[in-house]
Amino acid sequence: MSDHFIAPVAAHEPPYYAAVFTSVRTEGDNGYGETAERMEELVKDIPGYLGMDHARTPDGLSITVGYFRDEGAIREWSAHAEHRAAQKRGRAEWYERYTLHIAKVEHSHGFERAQQ
Repeated sequence: MSDHFIAPVAAHEPPYYAAVFTSVRTEGDNGYGETAERMEELVKDIPGYLGMDHARTPDGLSITVGYFRDEGAIREWSAHAEHRAAQKRGRAEWYERYTLHIAKVEHSHGFERAQQ
Protein backbone atom coordinates (compact mmCIF):
# COMPACT_ATOMS: atom_id res chain seq x y z
CA MET A 1 0.00 0.00 0.00
CA SER A 2 1.28 3.47 -0.90
CA ASP A 3 2.24 6.11 1.65
CA HIS A 4 1.03 8.74 -0.84
CA PHE A 5 -1.93 10.68 0.56
CA ILE A 6 -4.75 11.06 -1.97
CA ALA A 7 -7.38 13.71 -1.35
CA PRO A 8 -9.49 16.09 -3.40
CA VAL A 9 -8.68 19.79 -3.35
CA ALA A 10 -10.32 21.30 -0.27
CA ALA A 11 -13.52 23.31 -0.61
CA HIS A 12 -12.89 27.06 -0.78
CA GLU A 13 -15.08 30.04 -0.03
CA PRO A 14 -17.10 30.80 -3.19
CA PRO A 15 -17.11 32.30 -5.60
CA TYR A 16 -14.06 30.91 -7.36
CA TYR A 17 -13.45 29.27 -10.72
CA ALA A 18 -12.80 25.77 -12.03
CA ALA A 19 -10.98 25.10 -15.30
CA VAL A 20 -12.03 21.59 -16.37
CA PHE A 21 -9.69 20.04 -18.96
CA THR A 22 -10.93 16.71 -20.35
CA SER A 23 -8.72 14.88 -22.84
CA VAL A 24 -7.85 11.72 -24.70
CA ARG A 25 -4.14 11.24 -25.31
CA THR A 26 -2.23 9.92 -28.29
CA GLU A 27 -0.09 6.77 -27.94
CA GLY A 28 3.23 7.02 -26.10
CA ASP A 29 4.63 9.55 -23.68
CA ASN A 30 6.74 11.67 -26.05
CA GLY A 31 7.81 13.95 -23.19
CA TYR A 32 4.28 14.45 -21.87
CA GLY A 33 4.98 13.26 -18.31
CA GLU A 34 7.93 15.57 -17.81
CA THR A 35 6.03 18.54 -19.22
CA ALA A 36 2.95 17.79 -17.10
CA GLU A 37 5.12 17.76 -13.96
CA ARG A 38 6.67 21.08 -14.98
CA MET A 39 3.22 22.63 -15.55
CA GLU A 40 2.06 21.45 -12.12
CA GLU A 41 5.03 23.22 -10.54
CA LEU A 42 4.64 26.42 -12.58
CA VAL A 43 0.92 26.88 -11.94
CA LYS A 44 1.57 26.97 -8.19
CA ASP A 45 3.28 30.34 -8.72
CA ILE A 46 0.15 31.93 -10.22
CA PRO A 47 -1.48 34.26 -7.66
CA GLY A 48 -5.00 32.96 -7.08
CA TYR A 49 -4.22 29.31 -7.88
CA LEU A 50 -6.07 27.10 -5.37
CA GLY A 51 -5.21 23.54 -6.38
CA MET A 52 -5.73 20.77 -8.91
CA ASP A 53 -7.53 17.43 -9.10
CA HIS A 54 -6.78 14.67 -11.66
CA ALA A 55 -8.61 11.52 -12.68
CA ARG A 56 -8.11 9.01 -15.48
CA THR A 57 -10.41 6.23 -16.62
CA PRO A 58 -9.04 2.79 -17.60
CA ASP A 59 -9.91 3.49 -21.25
CA GLY A 60 -7.86 6.72 -21.34
CA LEU A 61 -10.22 9.63 -20.64
CA SER A 62 -8.33 12.12 -18.46
CA ILE A 63 -9.89 14.92 -16.43
CA THR A 64 -7.90 17.68 -14.77
CA VAL A 65 -9.65 20.39 -12.78
CA GLY A 66 -7.68 23.46 -11.81
CA TYR A 67 -9.19 25.79 -9.21
CA PHE A 68 -8.56 29.53 -9.29
CA ARG A 69 -9.71 32.42 -7.10
CA ASP A 70 -10.75 34.57 -10.10
CA GLU A 71 -10.81 34.82 -13.88
CA GLY A 72 -7.66 36.94 -13.84
CA ALA A 73 -5.68 34.03 -12.39
CA ILE A 74 -6.97 31.75 -15.16
CA ARG A 75 -6.02 34.31 -17.81
CA GLU A 76 -2.55 34.67 -16.29
CA TRP A 77 -2.04 30.90 -16.36
CA SER A 78 -3.39 30.63 -19.89
CA ALA A 79 -0.97 33.34 -21.08
CA HIS A 80 2.11 31.94 -19.29
CA ALA A 81 4.83 31.43 -21.94
CA GLU A 82 5.81 27.87 -20.95
CA HIS A 83 2.16 26.88 -20.63
CA ARG A 84 1.45 28.31 -24.11
CA ALA A 85 4.34 26.25 -25.51
CA ALA A 86 2.99 23.12 -23.81
CA GLN A 87 -0.49 23.81 -25.23
CA LYS A 88 0.95 24.07 -28.72
CA ARG A 89 2.89 20.83 -28.31
CA GLY A 90 -0.22 19.17 -26.89
CA ARG A 91 -2.21 19.95 -30.03
CA ALA A 92 0.68 18.80 -32.23
CA GLU A 93 1.67 15.61 -30.37
CA TRP A 94 -0.12 14.59 -27.17
CA TYR A 95 -3.89 14.87 -27.62
CA GLU A 96 -6.34 13.11 -29.88
CA ARG A 97 -9.00 15.50 -28.56
CA TYR A 98 -9.72 17.72 -25.59
CA THR A 99 -12.24 20.17 -24.19
CA LEU A 100 -11.80 23.01 -21.74
CA HIS A 101 -14.68 24.31 -19.64
CA ILE A 102 -14.39 27.33 -17.34
CA ALA A 103 -17.01 27.41 -14.60
CA LYS A 104 -17.81 29.76 -11.74
CA VAL A 105 -18.18 27.82 -8.48
CA GLU A 106 -21.03 29.26 -6.45
CA HIS A 107 -21.31 26.53 -3.82
CA SER A 108 -18.61 24.39 -2.28
CA HIS A 109 -18.37 22.06 0.70
CA GLY A 110 -16.42 18.99 1.70
CA PHE A 111 -16.41 15.95 3.97
CA GLU A 112 -13.64 14.01 5.63
CA ARG A 113 -14.18 10.88 7.71
CA ALA A 114 -12.71 11.17 11.19
CA GLN A 115 -9.67 8.96 11.76
CA GLN A 116 -10.14 6.28 14.42
